[in-house]
Amino acid sequence: MLSFRDLTYRIAGRVLLDHVSAVIPAGHKVGLVGRNGTGKSTLFKIITGELQTETGSVELPNDCKIAKLPQEPPGGEQTPIAYVLAADAEREALLIEAEELEDATSMEDAERIAAVHMRLAEIDAHTAPARAAVILAGLGFDEAAQNRPLDSFSGGWRMRVALAGCLFAQPDLLLLDEPTNHLDLEASLWLESYLKTYPRTFLLISHDRHFLNSAIEHILHIDNTKLVLYRGNYDTFETERRLRMEQQTAFATRQAEQRKHMEAFVARFRASASKARQAQSRIKMLAKMQPIVAAIEDPTVIFRLPDPEELPPPLIVLDHLTAGYAADKPVLRNLDLRIDMEDRIAMLGANGNGKSTLAKILAGTLKPQGGKLQKSGKLRIGYFAQDQDDVLDENRTPVEHMLDLLPNATIEQMRTKLGSFGLVRDKAQTAAGKLSGGERARLLFAMVTHHAPHLLILDEPTNHLDMDTRDALVQAVNEFKGAVILVSHDRHMAEACADRFWLVGDGTVKDFDGDLDDYARLLAEKRRATASTVKLKGGGGGGKAVDASADRKADRKAAAAARQALAPLRIAVQAAEKAMAKLNAEKTRLDATLADPDTYTKMSAAKQSELQKQHGELVKQLETAEEAWLDAQAKLETAQAEAA
Repeated sequence: MLSFRDLTYRIAGRVLLDHVSAVIPAGHKVGLVGRNGTGKSTLFKIITGELQTETGSVELPNDCKIAKLPQEPPGGEQTPIAYVLAADAEREALLIEAEELEDATSMEDAERIAAVHMRLAEIDAHTAPARAAVILAGLGFDEAAQNRPLDSFSGGWRMRVALAGCLFAQPDLLLLDEPTNHLDLEASLWLESYLKTYPRTFLLISHDRHFLNSAIEHILHIDNTKLVLYRGNYDTFETERRLRMEQQTAFATRQAEQRKHMEAFVARFRASASKARQAQSRIKMLAKMQPIVAAIEDPTVIFRLPDPEELPPPLIVLDHLTAGYAADKPVLRNLDLRIDMEDRIAMLGANGNGKSTLAKILAGTLKPQGGKLQKSGKLRIGYFAQDQDDVLDENRTPVEHMLDLLPNATIEQMRTKLGSFGLVRDKAQTAAGKLSGGERARLLFAMVTHHAPHLLILDEPTNHLDMDTRDALVQAVNEFKGAVILVSHDRHMAEACADRFWLVGDGTVKDFDGDLDDYARLLAEKRRATASTVKLKGGGGGGKAVDASADRKADRKAAAAARQALAPLRIAVQAAEKAMAKLNAEKTRLDATLADPDTYTKMSAAKQSELQKQHGELVKQLETAEEAWLDAQAKLETAQAEAA
């Protein structure tokens, strides 16, 4: 499906990929991992032809369709449902052609009309609005939102629309670069479920450990300018990589001892006439010995949050509190909540339900509209907001940023504080604009926690962090002695750091009695109910116009095309039935052979084993044929219902 042959790529003189090769077969679900800056996004651009390599080539089938999540969100007056439908370029072109041929009268045109209608039926064109609506619903768009102009949404929500378009197009090769960065936990769980059953090949760049464990079957690792493909999910990859590194280090140590021993022999006996031949032999062995480089451990990411002094409970009490931004439109009502020093609480709920609103109320950056908010008199709060990165001055160093917060501290004291977040030596004096994403995040945490807060409020703190930095943050939060309120789409962090959950929705906040597996099941039930509703309505906003080329008129034409194309669907059902009948007959014959005692007295063990293997393969083929028949039958029934 996808092959990298001897690729070399440099940027500004630095080698990112050095003569790398790898093969990804069709249908593989692959996670592309590696530290930030190792070339993951660059490899995607090489695959799509946006970048040219110094050596080597990328090999793909000639007719391979590729979809890559764009870096910039779509916009304009087009609606989400229209944008997603337009992502299926073939359907769009066929609908336009069908409309143009509507009044044609020649025999040639009639044949083309029939071909267009048959192809529309083959690609399930009549179900496209419903399929698009289900994907958008999974990513958080209700029916009303699916029919609003794109320009009415924030950049993050428009990136969800772009993701929906990529999924709907179902390309042969799907390239997703950090798709969960703009999603809440609910949408991430839906995407994880969707990709588990994705029928084609995809490559996913992600630093979400749970996502890489759940939706991925292979890991492609970029490390020290090389590519290595591992079988299994992320946890399996980590285990196998650790074993490889230990073996490599052991081999390097053993080789170093052998080299030292041979060099000592040569030095001692080179001038000896009786040992000269042995010495020369060892010199040749030393020359042929290929050096084994010991595995280089990734540098440890340091994250140490300062611990506060103990405060008596409660830290914060909310009593019938109402919060919002407009006086007549409260986001949250009648909140009765309490936070104590030992609390570790993660907030659940879709984006827009009020999680960030509650975080701002607790942090003191938003005033309540009603009710009471009581805080401990000595309470210090550290608040990491979603837009926290905006506070950094690109031209100022970490030391200068910290001196703004602690003007009476010395440079050495600032260096010590920054060192507890891994910003040591020259990094402490490097302009923020030249720091990596992980280094910037550590600077932001140093700033947020400079006063050793009793309560730490983290609103999506893992965005743009690589895996090692996320793991270090999880460990630091777990070792922190204060209270933690967490909003995160990273399921691994929520599971590792929280022991309580608040469910934010329907204008209120309630304790969620369960774990994240329970929450995932709750969301799945809601999705099934939503999908059933969408199918009953026909999808796409209940029959509203979706765009110029795929409005109600076009959808009626697609339905008419389906009615005209019932014949090929019936043929597909009949063909599947014949295949099942043939396989069943073969299985019956083989069952009889295996049930015959003579089989085990007159046949060799090898022949018996071969028959058992044939039986197992027949069972698998029969299961596949049955699935094909069920699929063909479902399509025929759907088309018949549309025709009715």
